[in-house]
Amino acid sequence: MFKMTLKHQQRLIIVSFLTIPLILLFTFSYYPASQLFYISVTDWDGYAPVKEYVGFDNYVELLEENPFTSDDAPLHSLLVCGYYCVGAVIQLCLALWFAVLINTKLMGHNLFKTLIFIPFVLNSVAASMVFQIFYQVDGALDSFLKAIGLSDLIVSQGWLMNSSVVNWALVAASIWRYLGFNLILFYGILQSIPQDQYEAAKIEGANEWQQFRYITLPSIKMVFGLQILLAFVGSLSVFEIPYIITKGANGTKTFVMSTIENAFNFNNFGLASAMAVILLVIVIFFMIIQNLLFGEKKGGR
Repeated sequence: MFKMTLKHQQRLIIVSFLTIPLILLFTFSYYPASQLFYISVTDWDGYAPVKEYVGFDNYVELLEENPFTSDDAPLHSLLVCGYYCVGAVIQLCLALWFAVLINTKLMGHNLFKTLIFIPFVLNSVAASMVFQIFYQVDGALDSFLKAIGLSDLIVSQGWLMNSSVVNWALVAASIWRYLGFNLILFYGILQSIPQDQYEAAKIEGANEWQQFRYITLPSIKMVFGLQILLAFVGSLSVFEIPYIITKGANGTKTFVMSTIENAFNFNNFGLASAMAVILLVIVIFFMIIQNLLFGEKKGGR
C-alpha cells in the first residue's frame, strides 16, 4: 500500500488549496478574456446565434481614422482620458504632500486625514450629483467666486457647457473623489519608515528636502510605482463621474463610455470588444514599463 510522505502531503495540501481559486480565476478572468478576443474579430450584434468572422476589420476601423484630427474617430475618446492622466499626476503629488505633512504629526492631523478620506467612501452617484449641482450656473462655485471677489473667473456659458473647461471641471471632481485613497496608502508606507533614519540624517545636517529625497522617496519607491499604475489605469477606465454629470456631452465622452455605447446602444459588440482589447494592450504595456522602472532589481547587491 502506498504510504504518502510528508513532502507528498504538503504538495497535496497546496494543490487542494489552489484548486478552487484557479477554477474561479479561469472561469471569471481567463475565459471571459478569451471570449473578448474572439468577439473582437467577429461582427456580432449581441443577439444573433452565429458570429460572423471578419478578421481584423474591427481593428482597422478603429485605427484608420486619426483621433488627433477627427472628433468622430473611434479612438478620439481615448484622448479625453489624457485630462484624467494629468489629473492623476496632480492627485498623486497632492496625496504625497499631504501624507508627508500628516506624518510629521501636524496638529489636527487625524481630523485632516479623515476629512480628506471621507469623499472616497461616499457613494459615487451621490458625489457626482453633488458636483453636478456645484457646477451649475449661479450655483455654489459661482457664488463662492463672487464672494471672494473673483467674478472674472466665472464661465459665462457654465462650467459644464463650455467644452474648453468642462473636462478640467470633471477632473477636479475626480481628484476630490480619490485623493483620500492615495493619501492613506502613502501615509501607511510612510509610517513604516524607521524614525531613527530621519534622526540620524538630522544629526548629519540634512535639511527636510534632503531627508525627503534620500530617505522618503527610496523607501516608498515600490508603493509609488504601484500608485502610478493604479492612477493611470483609473484614468483610462474612468466612467461614473462624466457619465452621471454630463452623459458624455461637450466632448467629455471617455473611452469606456464610448465602448459601452458601441456595445449596447449601437449593438456592435465586435467593435466594442476590439476597443476593450486595445485598452487591455495599453494597460499591459504600461504595466511592463512600470515594472521596469519601479520593479525590484534581482541579482543586485
